[in-house]
Amino acid sequence: MCAHILVAEDNENQAELIRRYLEHDGHSVVVVHDGRAAIDEARRRNPDLLVLDVMMPAVDGLDVCRALRAESDVPIVLLTARADEDDVLLGFDLGADDYITKPFRPRQMVARVRTILRRTGRARETKATVLKVGDLVVDPIRHEVTLAGEPISLTPAEFRLLSTLAAQPQRVFTRGQLLEDGFITARTVDVHMMKLRRKIERDPRNPERLLTVYGIGYKLV
Repeated sequence: MCAHILVAEDNENQAELIRRYLEHDGHSVVVVHDGRAAIDEARRRNPDLLVLDVMMPAVDGLDVCRALRAESDVPIVLLTARADEDDVLLGFDLGADDYITKPFRPRQMVARVRTILRRTGRARETKATVLKVGDLVVDPIRHEVTLAGEPISLTPAEFRLLSTLAAQPQRVFTRGQLLEDGFITARTVDVHMMKLRRKIERDPRNPERLLTVYGIGYKLV
C-alpha cells in the first residue's frame, strides 16, 4: 500500500528519520517544520495522513490538529515527548487517530501508520516492484532472491539490506542509512555485508557487485 503523508516535525534529524522510514515503506512524504506550514500544506495537498509533532514553533501540534479536524477527516498521528494521561486524552479529544510517545521505534511507527491507513481506507494498494540488478533478482512479495536463476537463501536482515541496495543501484548508502532496528552498530552492518558477499559474489574477497565505497558505505552495481 502507499499513501501521500505529510510530516510536521521541527527537529530536522527526527523528521528525516521519519521521512526515510515512511518512504522505504512505499509512501510519498512531504516534510514541514512548523505548525503554520503544516496547516497550509495540509490544505494545499490534501494528504492521506498527517504525522504531527505536538511541540512545534508558530502553531503547536494540538492547535494544528484542532484547526484541521474542523475542516477535514484526514487521519492524524500525534508525536510527543509528553506521556501524561491528560495530554494523551486531550489529543484524542481533538480528533487524533493515534498518539505515539517519544522516543519511539521507527518501524513500529510505520506499522501503526499502515494500520490507520488500512482502517480508514486511505491507502492505495500497489504491486511491489521486482528489483533486478543484472542477473540478481529480489522479489519483495515472495521474499525471494535469485542469482542467474538460482535461489539464494538470505536471513531477514540480509534480505532487508539487499532490498534497500537493489532499489537504488549505484547509489552509495552510508552505514547510518542502512541501520535498522535489528542492526545495533555500524560494525554489525559490515558483518551482514560480508555474509551477503559470500552468497552473491564469485569471489567475496574481490567483490564485483556489492562494493565498498571507502570512508562512506556501500553500493550495489
